[in-house]
Amino acid sequence: MALLLTAGTAAASPGNGSVGSGSLGSLGSLTGSSGAGSVGAGSSIPEALQEDPGPPPALRDDITTPEIVGEKVLSAQAVQLTIASPALRRHVTVQVLLPHDRSVPRPTLYMLDGVSARNNNSGWMGGGEMSAPTFFADKNVNVVLINGGRASLYTDWDEIDPKLGLNKWETYLTQELPGLIDAKLATNGVNAIAGNSMGAQAAVMLTHRHPDLYRGVAAFSGCYSTNDPLGRLVLQTTITSQGGDPTNMWSDPQSPEWLSHDSVRNADQLRGKQIYLSVSNGLPGKFEEGSDDMRRLVLGGTIEASANVCTHIFESRLKQLDIPVTVDYAGAGVHEWDYWRVQLPKAWPTLEKALGLS
Repeated sequence: MALLLTAGTAAASPGNGSVGSGSLGSLGSLTGSSGAGSVGAGSSIPEALQEDPGPPPALRDDITTPEIVGEKVLSAQAVQLTIASPALRRHVTVQVLLPHDRSVPRPTLYMLDGVSARNNNSGWMGGGEMSAPTFFADKNVNVVLINGGRASLYTDWDEIDPKLGLNKWETYLTQELPGLIDAKLATNGVNAIAGNSMGAQAAVMLTHRHPDLYRGVAAFSGCYSTNDPLGRLVLQTTITSQGGDPTNMWSDPQSPEWLSHDSVRNADQLRGKQIYLSVSNGLPGKFEEGSDDMRRLVLGGTIEASANVCTHIFESRLKQLDIPVTVDYAGAGVHEWDYWRVQLPKAWPTLEKALGLS
């Protein structure tokens, strides 16, 4: 499958599946961060490759105050908290990895998921020896793993989507959750944020929009513009891959929301932050040896090649502004969890500095 941009709207067309230099070359021409036209309701992901998110969560009208309404012990290190969110009009959960040493207040790292973010369980919890619980077992940091937010970009949508439901994630993440976490865990008030894929874009976006909340950000395989052709194509791909309608997010294509959420345009707001970016090139890597999974090889390769271009664009903008950034162009690899889990230890020195732990 090749992804094409037609009259400002993404569409899918057949192709040879190549994610090599040809694909990068075509994507590389879409590097401006100016007018991109509209993002329509048409899908950039063929229906056969879309995931079914299931019915959207039921909404409640009786939640008026953010509060922790439940706690479940998962292990000696981990708990799951249930949050009543007025913004989301429902109960949502977070999984929390506790510091190795809890004798003094510790900083907090928030971690976001990718497009398929599941309710009640973060993808970062999986991976065995490469999982977040294993990596953070000896670290003195509270790690809050966000549950839910599927295809939402973790932002506030204008309209309720028939497939994805009500999305007011930015309000929840920046206005409701931090105070609850700080009080419950007796933190020291120092925060950083990290994410993969959709969560990478959202992590950077939330940092530039709320610079007083986060001191650093790590982003793996993201796209950081919402306003250039490639950025709008990636955004549409993200939402429609789960059956959502991008026009329900920021309904007016000329709305200032498109610019205010664009981290390339607003990169100056990241000045003084610790920043780590990583991306592969979309070609099959070590985790694809012997694989014939075409969704992983073709779709995953194409998306990662796009993220590679996005990362180069964003790095160039940061360098233009003389804002320090650590970037790992990791070579061969596709858009999959195996590569993001490998990146977490590489990002830790940057996050550790942001959290005041080094």
